[in-house]
Amino acid sequence: MKKVRLFGNTLKEQLVASRRDRLHHFTLSGGSIRGVVLNATRMVNEMRWNHELGILESLVLGHAYIGAALMASGLKGNDRLGLQVDCSGPIRGLSVEANAFGEVRGYLKQVPIPIDKPLESFDLSPFFGAGFLSVTKVLEDAKQPFTGKVTLEHGRLAKDLAHYHLQSEQLATAFSLNVAFDRKGAVTGAGGLMLQVMPGAEDQTLADLENCMAQLPSLGKAVHAEDFPKALLQATFGAHRPRLLESKGVEFMCHCNRNRIGAMLAMLKVEEIEDMAAKGPFPVKIRCHHCNTTFEFSQKQIRKIHHMRHSHN
Repeated sequence: MKKVRLFGNTLKEQLVASRRDRLHHFTLSGGSIRGVVLNATRMVNEMRWNHELGILESLVLGHAYIGAALMASGLKGNDRLGLQVDCSGPIRGLSVEANAFGEVRGYLKQVPIPIDKPLESFDLSPFFGAGFLSVTKVLEDAKQPFTGKVTLEHGRLAKDLAHYHLQSEQLATAFSLNVAFDRKGAVTGAGGLMLQVMPGAEDQTLADLENCMAQLPSLGKAVHAEDFPKALLQATFGAHRPRLLESKGVEFMCHCNRNRIGAMLAMLKVEEIEDMAAKGPFPVKIRCHHCNTTFEFSQKQIRKIHHMRHSHN
């Protein structure tokens, strides 16, 4: 993947941003609640720059990147998951993938998202409309992928992800997804938090945590604190004895390359490749949806692909 721009104006700033973009596991109430909190500022900025997104598009896709990263936090080895939304609203839908290494990629199905008037709030429900949210898990030790699907009940990704976990995995879960902007529309911070209830958690604990989540500060701002996430967890969930566990990095990353795109071209029908080699236009430009990187192929390269494809028939 060719990155258009990295987050940070100098190498030092880029390294600091990379080090701070992390996903932290923690527990509450002696392990009866498990959680994950994430600083995704660099990831969301690089997502925005690579996909050339406006404020609304960055907000919608940024929430999906953060949500997918949180959901993938429990994956191991080469496990990965896909998060997809298909809807009737102006957004039309989105597709995001995340893996156990903390790598996230994905795209919106409609860019720009058409709007009739300037944004008055960050309530995204009118832009989703009716539709479905599906999650596909590809696990190394499973014979085939598993996909769960639920209807969009809220039009707010955090609530609909919680709805998915309750319906498809019978696991009470809460999400907070946040992307902060300055007055000029630049992304100044991005963060997320996920709580999941383990069997045996007390009802009073759950009621208290609902109140805590309602008072959660803007994560897009909180991620910039030097003592993040320790101070945030203590201030928000202190009565429930937060305990930080391991952490790992997250990043916007797509492993597309010329060879893979060329292999995809070679999967076309021989007649289609032959027509492309004869008529062009050249160079032939193929864009990766996941990261918006464009690969160019000359007529000579297309003819070579055609020759290889034809010789295998």
